Amino acid sequence: MQKKFLKNLGLLLFLNLLVKPFWILGVDRQVQNVVGTEEYGLYFTIFNFSYLFYIFLDLGITNFNNRNIAQNNQLLRKHLAGIGSMKLLLGIFYAIIIFSAGVAWGYRGRELYLLAWVGGNQFLLSLILYVRSNLSGLLLFKTDSFLSVLDRLIMILICGFLLWFNFFEGLFTIEWFVYAQTGAYTITLLIAVIAVINKSGKLKLNWNLPFIILIAKKSLPFALLVLLMSFYNRIDPVLLKKLLPSPLGEEQAGVYAQAFRLLDAGQNFALLFAVLLLPLFSKMLNQKESIVKLVKLSASIIISGSIVIAISSLFFAEEIMNLMYTINIGETEAHFILRIEQSAKIYRLLMFSFVAISANYIFGTLLTANNNLKQLNLIAGGGLLINLSLNLILIPCLQSVGSAYASLTTQGVTAALQLYMVYRIFKLKINYRLILNFIILIITLLSLGYMLVEFSTLKWELSLITMLILGLLLSVILKLVHVREFIAIIKDEK
Repeated sequence: MQKKFLKNLGLLLFLNLLVKPFWILGVDRQVQNVVGTEEYGLYFTIFNFSYLFYIFLDLGITNFNNRNIAQNNQLLRKHLAGIGSMKLLLGIFYAIIIFSAGVAWGYRGRELYLLAWVGGNQFLLSLILYVRSNLSGLLLFKTDSFLSVLDRLIMILICGFLLWFNFFEGLFTIEWFVYAQTGAYTITLLIAVIAVINKSGKLKLNWNLPFIILIAKKSLPFALLVLLMSFYNRIDPVLLKKLLPSPLGEEQAGVYAQAFRLLDAGQNFALLFAVLLLPLFSKMLNQKESIVKLVKLSASIIISGSIVIAISSLFFAEEIMNLMYTINIGETEAHFILRIEQSAKIYRLLMFSFVAISANYIFGTLLTANNNLKQLNLIAGGGLLINLSLNLILIPCLQSVGSAYASLTTQGVTAALQLYMVYRIFKLKINYRLILNFIILIITLLSLGYMLVEFSTLKWELSLITMLILGLLLSVILKLVHVREFIAIIKDEK
């Protein structure tokens, strides 16, 4: 299982490193620079609002299906027919929910128009993720890996044409960005469906109400977990727009989006671990195999990597934000500098929350595979209360920076609680040497960053690259990234 994990993780990382950084830094970032902070802030708010209710599109079916198909491959055709029908019904239900909630929240006119398109994109994305869950459940990770980047690759082609060719100079709007997503998701969904049908045989939708009710009941704990996590992960920009007067609310949501973009990129890579680990953990637990080595291996890789990125970001946040964003049309230089400084503060906080998020993807996935959903839901419920309380207190005085503090606190608390539950449920021994190595990594990186900023004559770009490379080398030396273990696992043909 470790061998399968490492080989497919390598493929996933390669494909995502090839496509997603170009999407985030070359396209998504450029869209915000072209349309402006307030316009992108409006889109970012609408997107996150639609995401709050995403669970009504899924009801936890994707996670349940991934785990169930991994343990019972023979159920693929039956579940595909029944759950496929159920997903279409959920799409209608989701549309009613988001429009009702949008009107109640105060959205009107253009906001509702954008909500309709963004909601439609969420529906398409939920179908893609469900179809892919069948492939990963069958451990067909190569096919799933290519599908994981296909939508972004198509969007790069569409948006790249619109942004970088002069045929539409000055005409690009945030609506065009949304339409491009619709096209990319539609094409990806068709290809994913063809890939699954190739494994399951002829597909005929089955409107079996008892089956749908049964799946809904089994998925309900997953649904509640995703709902709670969606709220405390995505509600920040929604509250910024609601609690601050217009247009300040839209602008602050846009400022938050500037910093969140790189956190989102990091989360996408951390999610790759969860995508691979859920079916592997499920199968290993079902066969009563030890998960200790795989937990240590995956946690060491992702947490050490996130620590290196977070501490590097601490020292070079303003330079990174300055590099990524340009002054808006009609914006004064003083306001631009203030916007960049604010984004840099948020970026530092969010990248430290990335360390906690990375840990959550490992320990939360293990608890999900072990069906410890009651504990996860209690933790997520507590996280939501912390996030809402801190946002309501901090946004009026600190604006978007307050939301970043709320996010860091929430992610840190939930990560600590999940780690505690893993040690308690699986009766793991505390690895003091591993903890010591993490402490050494943190202290060394902080010292290195200070020296590079205060005493080095290198350009900041070279200093940042130096810090990232030395951080990786130090992780290898400390055996947080264990090269010999990797080689041994890859060579093992058992």
